[in-house]
Amino acid sequence: MDFCMSSDSSISIRVSDELRVLDTKLREAGLARSRGPAARQSNRTPRFAPASPEELDRLRPESAEPAIASNGVQWLAASGWKRLGWLWHGFSTRRGGLSRAYRQDGAQGELNLGFTSEDDRDTVIANRRRLAEAITGCADTPLVTVRQIHSKLVVRAGRQAAAAKPARADGLMTDEPGILLAVMTADCIPVLVVDRKCKAVAAFHAGWRGTVQRIVESGIGRMQLEFGSRPEDLTAAIGPGIGTCCYSVGDEVLAEFESQFEYGRGLFVEVDETDPVRRRYPTMFLNQRAPGHGPKETRLHVNLVEANRRQLLAAGLQPRSIRIVPGCTGCRADLFFSHRASGGRAGRMMSVIGIGPER
Repeated sequence: MDFCMSSDSSISIRVSDELRVLDTKLREAGLARSRGPAARQSNRTPRFAPASPEELDRLRPESAEPAIASNGVQWLAASGWKRLGWLWHGFSTRRGGLSRAYRQDGAQGELNLGFTSEDDRDTVIANRRRLAEAITGCADTPLVTVRQIHSKLVVRAGRQAAAAKPARADGLMTDEPGILLAVMTADCIPVLVVDRKCKAVAAFHAGWRGTVQRIVESGIGRMQLEFGSRPEDLTAAIGPGIGTCCYSVGDEVLAEFESQFEYGRGLFVEVDETDPVRRRYPTMFLNQRAPGHGPKETRLHVNLVEANRRQLLAAGLQPRSIRIVPGCTGCRADLFFSHRASGGRAGRMMSVIGIGPER
């Protein structure tokens, strides 16, 4: 039997096919298409007890006071690590360099360490030499970097890597003396790890994507395979990055963390981000809804420092072996570069670690 399809049916099938393609693309982006009141209710993320901006003050870290090297570079050290006489390490700030591209009012020059489109390459190379000199005492100390891609890839590096094209990865490790491993950040979390017994070191770049992929936890597993590291011999330092106070994210980030970690939901708070003008002059924004039923300006905020501390614990480190070098890049634009706080126009900081001569 032959059937004749009406034009309305043909249009309906075509629209259905197009919607299926749209749904596929939305799922890949972590989103969902609304399908009416029932669908909106089922797709809505369960909310948290809101935290006010004032309550976020307890989550806002007080920045440590930077050390000032003889060449003017200002950098931060992990508490207690100076006792390891053979260890080189430090977390740079934006202070003490030669760059003028992102210079704030009153600054003669800044320590941009990334090859950005707005800064001069020779100036950045000079800044990197200044940082190496501040940390090791020698500006010629080889610096090994990677092309960061927000992954969980970790590479083993040696002296020859300093002259080679950077590998695509977000972590480095070595047991070779005389070089500095470096990861760059401008909001993401830097994590440095030291094996005190085997004299091996590692550096990890942990944005939210790398954190969800467990770069720190898997990186320590690589140290165990490559160097025979034991968790009880490891100590770690989590450096300055964007704090819970400033890091608002979408529901899709919450979904990723909940899918990977049983404690994932505990890393988030919901913050009232209502415009201060709206709070002060509520009558200017009256609508036809009853009081208390209008839209709320709330956003999820995530604690990446705690997320990476939990990964270090999961890898077997003891709580006393984990140092946190405080500082929120979003709050302290005078001390740190911040991609978010600057609207995307920012330099880059470096967190470096290496094996030097015994002192």
